[in-house]
Amino acid sequence: MNENTASQIFKKIDSGTIVEIAAILIAVTLLILLLQKALPWIANRLPGKQRLFLLATVPLLRLALILIAFLIVIPLLVEPSFQNMIAFLGTVGVALGFALKDYVGSLIAGVVSIGEQTYRNGDWVQIGDVYGEVRHVGMRTVSIVTPEDDRVLVPHNQLWNVPISNANNGSARLQCVTDFYLAPEHDAARARALLEDVALTSPYLFFGTPIAVIVAETPWSTHYRLKAYPVDSAMQFRFRSDLTVRGKTALRSEGFRFANAMFATNSGQ
Repeated sequence: MNENTASQIFKKIDSGTIVEIAAILIAVTLLILLLQKALPWIANRLPGKQRLFLLATVPLLRLALILIAFLIVIPLLVEPSFQNMIAFLGTVGVALGFALKDYVGSLIAGVVSIGEQTYRNGDWVQIGDVYGEVRHVGMRTVSIVTPEDDRVLVPHNQLWNVPISNANNGSARLQCVTDFYLAPEHDAARARALLEDVALTSPYLFFGTPIAVIVAETPWSTHYRLKAYPVDSAMQFRFRSDLTVRGKTALRSEGFRFANAMFATNSGQ
């Protein structure tokens, strides 16, 4: 862009324009900060589905505020004509594309993830080796808190290359799977019934969803997968622990033997 072209596109910027732009940016920044504090505070005091819905609106509202600020500021800098806007946006886009390739890629992926709702605040997601609850969807990264209470920032551009698994997808319900491996010689129907009773008597169980016990034979054991839903997704680890402890107790009390490494070793001989 040469000097003559720039003078045709850009307005003359005086102190009044600078003050106006600064006021807009400060106001939008304060609104975004207020939004990111107030809505999660309100959401954490609401029941499951309402909480997740309100949390999911935070990045959408933040993106809307940023776009509004952009649309207000640009006419203050550029002579408002279609040709000027195209030239300005094209120049800025090319410059950013070369200078901040990865950063811009993450920003674009962030907009895509917000639009497609790939993950929202309150979702439990697996991105690569990272599993945890989405706490904040920023413009460049998504903040995930793992079960070990570690905060991990994952760039949005992982969206292009890595499969993303969303366990609850905006719902308060999240399926938990608990595995049991029993020695092959036993009454499978009785074992399945016991595990169903274990799930039905859990204090964490949500009764509006089905319980399933999937049975499959392996070369060294009978594999039982107990599938059920806790009342809230945040209870998933307490729920799995409860099912595991009480499931083992119930099976042992009925004389069932658990498979171990000995069975696997013998099966390979």
